[in-house]
Amino acid sequence: MTQVRLAPGDPAPGFTLPADDGGQVSLASLRGRRVIVYFYPAAMTPGCTKEACDFRDSLADLERAGFAVVGISPDPPGKLARFRARDGLTFPLLSDADLAVHRAYGAYGEKTLYGKATTGVIRSTFVIGPDGRVERAYYGVRATGHVARLRKDLGV
Repeated sequence: MTQVRLAPGDPAPGFTLPADDGGQVSLASLRGRRVIVYFYPAAMTPGCTKEACDFRDSLADLERAGFAVVGISPDPPGKLARFRARDGLTFPLLSDADLAVHRAYGAYGEKTLYGKATTGVIRSTFVIGPDGRVERAYYGVRATGHVARLRKDLGV
């Protein structure tokens, strides 16, 4: 199976997913805004917590610059709600339990973990323009320092 890799200019795959608050969020509902969609392996793990808290701490600046932030993981909505409450997260966390959206973005597949090839969630971030096209695609990012790098790249 060939793994998808999105590149700037590609249309961002649409999605509608259950959210941590019991509702649903669709990419179409965010059309007209710049959106940062990030994929992470598991709520309430150290690396994912660090990354989520970095987004939380940068959210006001990102929003002032016109960006919305959405986090997506395979976790069920109930676990995402606990994660959001525990860490005071202020942006939607979405559940992609069947990994269909992860696969559409190339954020699930073969990766190297501690020197071994494995299959799983590939920590990835995408900046989607108001026109629904990918502006930036980051694959295999590190949890620590990624938001700072993203802010620098985006001039925020």
